[in-house]
This record gives sequence, structure tokens and C-alpha cells, in this order.
Amino acid sequence: MKYIGAHVSASGGVEFAPLNAKEIGATAFALFTKNQRQWVSKPLSPESIEAFKDNCSKYGFSPMQILPHDSYLINLGHPETEGLEKSRAAFLDEMQRCEQLGLDRLNFHPGSHLNKTDIDSCLRTIADSINIALEKTKGVTAVIENTAGQGTNLGHSFEQIAQIIHHIDDKSRIGVCIDTCHSFAAGYDLSTADGFKKAFDHFEQVVGFKYLRGMHLNDAKKGLNSRVDRHDSLGAGELGEETFKLLMKDSRFDNMPLILETPNPDIWKEEIEQLRKWEKE
Repeated sequence: MKYIGAHVSASGGVEFAPLNAKEIGATAFALFTKNQRQWVSKPLSPESIEAFKDNCSKYGFSPMQILPHDSYLINLGHPETEGLEKSRAAFLDEMQRCEQLGLDRLNFHPGSHLNKTDIDSCLRTIADSINIALEKTKGVTAVIENTAGQGTNLGHSFEQIAQIIHHIDDKSRIGVCIDTCHSFAAGYDLSTADGFKKAFDHFEQVVGFKYLRGMHLNDAKKGLNSRVDRHDSLGAGELGEETFKLLMKDSRFDNMPLILETPNPDIWKEEIEQLRKWEKE
């Protein structure tokens, strides 16, 4: 079964995210559990935690249908001690918030070397950062999102993701989220049936579908291998409709949150309906 949704607002409290998801006809959703532009936020209140769990239950959202996202400020591969320690503390807080909310996964961008260290060292630092958080939490899987490779961001190749996973101590709590826009921008041509097959065959060989815990469904404003992270509405960008038609018919993407991060929230409801039509065609 396909669980489809969007990254909805949690303005006013995390407990409003399930309601916002229900309003657009979603059967999955993503959210920030804190302000994504601040390093430190006030703790979740017991009332907010209880209301979130109640609303998830009321509207039929189990943990496997929810893909929380961490703060964009965090860089788990930061090459400088101060920035790394700050990022690790913030990431641990995000993992603990998921633990409190009864969520079983946290999506994050792996990190950047900032031209101050080599790629292998940065990937090892990212893995070490994840290991630290996993040791101090339980029940929450750390889900690496592939990147477009913009700037010095790592995680744009499946090989880099596999390298991080290799250094994770508890591999039962590491996962991957594939973003269609990021994949295309990083050089994986998902826009044709042949390219789609080659890309995901390669993913299976290098990483493995056993690690896949979610997808971000976004069209791409920029071209193949552009290394530019610019999302577009489904069918409106360089990927076109074919990618999403193929994905909706592929059982390898069942039973996980399929999340829109397309730029126009006003049409999320229509995009979700369209994805469901493609699934049934």
C-alpha cells in the first residue's frame, strides 16, 4: 500500500500536523518537531505530546506513515569542533523529540565538508555523529536523505550513503530517504523508464532497498546532474510525470511515507489525488 502525503505545517504545536495532513487527504506526512531555523527550542510539553499521539490515532497515522525532518542548520560532518558539537547536540535533541512523540524515524541531510576536510573524513564524521545519537536513544531510526550535491554537501551518490552506513554500529537503526529531485540533480536520470530502472537497480546493488524508509516526491527545476536543489511541482519540471507514474506502480515503494515537498502547498491535495490515480492506472 502506498502512503502519500506532504511536509505539513506544525505551526502552533506538533499536534496540529496530523490535522493539516488530514485536510489535504494525506495518508502520510512529514513535519518539523521544532523550529527548523533555530538551534534550540523549548522542550515539547506533555500536553502537546499527548495531543499529537491522540490526533495521529484519531486520523489513522501510524509511525511508519510519518517522516519527521530535522533542522537545516545541523551539519553532522562539520569539520570544526564547535560547529560539530553544536550539530551533534541539536541532532540528539531531534532524535529524543521523535522518541517522545512515539515516532520511529528521523530524516536528515548528512552533512558538508565546507572545503575544510576531505570527503572520506567527513563521511566518517557523519557516521560517528549518527552513532553517538543512536547510543543515547532507542526506537528511532536515523534516515539519511540523499542530496543534490549542491556546494559541499555530501550524500549525493549512493556510494557515499553506503560508506556512511558501513560505519554505523547498529545497522538496524539506519535508513535512507530518496528525494527524486535530488537524485536527478545528482546525476541519476529518473525521467525515463530505462533511467529509472538503472538508477534503482544501482541503489539496490550499492545500498539496498532494505534500508529505504521513505521518499520525497519532487519534480526538478534544474537539469540532470545540475547539482542544484530546486524543487518543482509534479510534472512541471525536468523530470516530468513519468518518474512518478513509475514510482506509484512499483511495489518497492510500498509501506513507507511518500512525501511531497513541492513548492505550492495550495495544490498538494490535487497532487496527492493525481498520485493515487497513477497508482490505479
